[in-house]
Amino acid sequence: MIRNATFYKNLVDHFEIVERGARYKKIARQVRVRYNSAMKIPPIPPLIMETYEAARSRQAELTKPHGSLGRLEELSAQLAGMTGQARPKVERKAVIVMAADHGVTLEGVSAYPAEVTRQMVLNFLRGGAAINVLARQAGARVVIVDIGVASDFEETAGLVRRKMAAGTRNIASGPAMTRAEAEEAIQTGIDVIHEEIGRGLDLAATGDMGIGNTTASAAIVSVLTGLPPIQVTGRGTGVDDAGLARKVAIIEQAIQANRPNPADALDVLCKVGGLEIAGLAGVMLGAAARRVPVVIDGFISGAAALIAAGLSPQVKDYLIASHLSVEIGHQAVLKHLGLAPLLDLQLRLGEGTGAALAFHIIEAACRILDEMATFSEAGVSQA
Repeated sequence: MIRNATFYKNLVDHFEIVERGARYKKIARQVRVRYNSAMKIPPIPPLIMETYEAARSRQAELTKPHGSLGRLEELSAQLAGMTGQARPKVERKAVIVMAADHGVTLEGVSAYPAEVTRQMVLNFLRGGAAINVLARQAGARVVIVDIGVASDFEETAGLVRRKMAAGTRNIASGPAMTRAEAEEAIQTGIDVIHEEIGRGLDLAATGDMGIGNTTASAAIVSVLTGLPPIQVTGRGTGVDDAGLARKVAIIEQAIQANRPNPADALDVLCKVGGLEIAGLAGVMLGAAARRVPVVIDGFISGAAALIAAGLSPQVKDYLIASHLSVEIGHQAVLKHLGLAPLLDLQLRLGEGTGAALAFHIIEAACRILDEMATFSEAGVSQA
């Protein structure tokens, strides 16, 4: 039965006015969230096991000892299950880089000033950053999204303008954003990736830019994994020992001040997260709903993946961990998600750089499955 917004509003009023018991107040809150929500999380389909098994069967027939190409073999089968193609191709690739500022930089948690966020976005647009170089090498387009940079940009080709706010508020003294803002930022990510899929996309990757975002990410990871901040907080842009101690203390203060609910990923996001983190979570949810695999980058993308998985656990089936960051909390993220990284190159830059490097491995896995000859095709005897 289809019910309109008026129905839900009346239902909220009924529960709030007629019943004051705790049970009914809880129901009223749940209905209110649905009534006011700007976010529409699309349903995520299960993997297609027929194509997954078809890929595994073909791998067993290729001219090599079974299992001799290690994780490439399983990766190709996973991609087949994600895409519904027995011989998947990932020729059309894009890195979605979400950029936003963080109010917590006022607490001195970064080695760089907040102005660097804007400066690096301009560098991206000129094609001069590490992600531009690595994406060009991988044959991928880079999509730069201003979802919350504190300063404005002139009309610039290549910049997707989706600014929600001039950065988040300072999490050391209050919530980063409202629940409605968090929902809208997630929806922005969903919308952006659906637009990119409309342009033609086989494989997506997540990237980030935002001075202060390792602080927000560490807070998210601490809350959602249950680990204390000191065990998941790294040096980010390279703070010294005193800076690291201050950063840990600020994260502890933020969690104490905001008391995010670990059972409610959206609550965690709006209280200690970031706008670009919300946008990336939306990218993951939107891509998975359309059967587009997502290569997640490092620590910030990992924090976004935790949020996405908290909102829709099925999203994990469509995530590929590109690498293990040197940020100490990243290992806890991947363990919590049940993902194994493809690379360990001691990276900690962000931007989507690790994901762009992993594109080569993922494409290799697909090409092996599709282009290698079988024993019968090559006339080679089997063991």
